[in-house]
Amino acid sequence: MKNVARSARKQAAYKNKVEAGKKALIQTLLVAVVLVGVTTVANAQGGAAGGAAAINEATTQVTSYFDPATKLIYAIGAVVGLVGGVKVYGKWNSGDQDTQKTAMSWFGSCIFLVIIATVLRAFFL
Repeated sequence: MKNVARSARKQAAYKNKVEAGKKALIQTLLVAVVLVGVTTVANAQGGAAGGAAAINEATTQVTSYFDPATKLIYAIGAVVGLVGGVKVYGKWNSGDQDTQKTAMSWFGSCIFLVIIATVLRAFFL
């Protein structure tokens, strides 16, 4: 019986050491995270002039993407229009009854792409 009690005490002591080690590890990691956060915030504080310059640079970069993006959307609209025209022509030659519905859906998608490109350009520039 004495051996069982001694073994139980050793297991309890080992468990306590493991728990204490876990707590110390968690505390150390928490301190490290806080220190990294504080140094990041401290380095990010460049003053109002630094922040304004960064915002102006970001604005310049974003607005420089609108011309290529608008041209890309117009090109996609042209391809969609060509594919739609071929599909409608095929349906029209085969005598399908829903040719008008197909034509309107393809035409509507082309108009949508052109309007979206124009609205985005007008809204952001």
